[in-house]
Amino acid sequence: MRFLFSRLAPFRRRMIFGFIIKVSGTVAELFLPYILTHILNNVIGTLQIGRVLFYGGLMILCAAAACIFNIIANRMAARVSREFSLELRRELFRKTLYLSARDTDRFTLPSLESRITTDTYNVHNFVGMMQRMGVRAPILLIGGMAISFFMDAHLAFVMLAMLPFIFLIVYFISRKGVPLYADVQQAVDGMVRVVREDAQGIRVIRALSKNEYENRRYDRVNRALSQKERRAGSIMGVVNPVMTLLMNLGIAAVIAISAGRIAGGLSDPATVIAFMQYFTLISMAMMTLSRIFVMYTKCAASARRIAEVVQTPDRFFVEKSAHECADDAPHILFRDVSFSYFGRRDDLKDISFSLRRGEKLGIIGATGSGKSTLIKLLLRFYEPSAGGIFINGRPLTAHTREELSGMLGVALQNDFLYADTVAENIRFGRELSDGEIERAARLAQAHGFITEKQDGYGHMLSPKGTNLSGGQKQRLLIARALASRPEILILDDASSALDYKTDAALRAALDEGMVGSTVITVAQRVSSVKDCDLILVLEGGRIIGRGRHEELLESCPEYREISDSQMGGAILD
Repeated sequence: MRFLFSRLAPFRRRMIFGFIIKVSGTVAELFLPYILTHILNNVIGTLQIGRVLFYGGLMILCAAAACIFNIIANRMAARVSREFSLELRRELFRKTLYLSARDTDRFTLPSLESRITTDTYNVHNFVGMMQRMGVRAPILLIGGMAISFFMDAHLAFVMLAMLPFIFLIVYFISRKGVPLYADVQQAVDGMVRVVREDAQGIRVIRALSKNEYENRRYDRVNRALSQKERRAGSIMGVVNPVMTLLMNLGIAAVIAISAGRIAGGLSDPATVIAFMQYFTLISMAMMTLSRIFVMYTKCAASARRIAEVVQTPDRFFVEKSAHECADDAPHILFRDVSFSYFGRRDDLKDISFSLRRGEKLGIIGATGSGKSTLIKLLLRFYEPSAGGIFINGRPLTAHTREELSGMLGVALQNDFLYADTVAENIRFGRELSDGEIERAARLAQAHGFITEKQDGYGHMLSPKGTNLSGGQKQRLLIARALASRPEILILDDASSALDYKTDAALRAALDEGMVGSTVITVAQRVSSVKDCDLILVLEGGRIIGRGRHEELLESCPEYREISDSQMGGAILD
């Protein structure tokens, strides 16, 4: 909760002002039973209508002040909690964008989604309730007890005797509640994961008629969530009934004792009436505090999950480099690079190669051979376990995020398109002119199908670009990568959905339009890499062949087998 309070610091002044207004309204409410007792004991018996009207008007004034002040304070509380939640979600979302790939894998995407949505909602509710009820309830409790002692100490002690039992119950149950609600949120993560997977794979599910299978899979995680919610609710649900029982026992004891005191002349009916009103206020305050404790358990669990993400250190570091950018330095250099995702075995082992500026690298190999992992290291999604990666003679770790993003243009096979125009999907938030967007689309062989649309580059895409074919989506993604004229272009299986003719036209356009840029192509097709200056053949995370297409046909049986299976050993244009 310290994390939560530190984020509330900018709202401190407004919260204090709202606190003062809330206190004023609650104090005005506390005076109502006391004024009523005074009227019954000291005013009505005088038969002076003026005094009756005066104190009656005073009660109306206190009631109106309590109403108005509480409305103002509640509106201020709602505004603070809304703006606080806005900033918290913004900070959390921003942090998720800068998490390292390893940290994202650790948290998982469904968990990050539920932390941004469900957990921030729990925190929002608690912050709002604390400003509204968390101020009013203690004042009613303490103020009501104080006035009760002033009016009749004997009856007040009866109420006071119940409070330790109530606080002990709330304390022990709330201690159990925090880990239970943490388990509930983890179950929410699991449910979000299944929903997310089904939403992404809905076409495959329908094509294979696996609707009922997915219904059963969702039902399992839904039932698991329901069971954990039931367990948490059954324990936290004890609070209100037990507190109600204790407060009713206290009321019964007060009535029994007050009857004897009135009969003995030690008290009067007006005092007992006011006392019962205060006892009702105190009971309501205790019930409110019990609700606050339930909300606290949810908020504490959610705040802890949010803090885990926000307080995760930034793994992206920039180190000072003694290397100078020599004119003859390779544009890209991998030197004995090894990497492991989980630390048990190397997913890449002893990867070494160099590229001059403007050269083309092709990477080919079977699924799981390490092709995309190599690209992730170059993009600095992960850090190598051993060896070094250099760009322009400087270590990759010596480049800032801005430097790397300015140099790199990337098109991935499973990249995303969002619900906006074709032009905005290519622009992707960058300061690019319409001419630059059209140039990139022409190079990516996308201009033709774009202009066939009735509204051209203003054509609106559906979420994930579902109103485009697979090949059209890939060409837009390639256009996005080309639009900023990167000095290093990375195409990670980005043309797999293109037909051979379009793929060949794309390669020819890149040769002509990306002169001076270093191009790295990861592909399953030999035809996509055969014209590269250097081709790496990967297997099991190792380089088993390197060279040009003609050289590999002679020296690498694995490459020759791939080429024969795809092209019959021919060299295609």
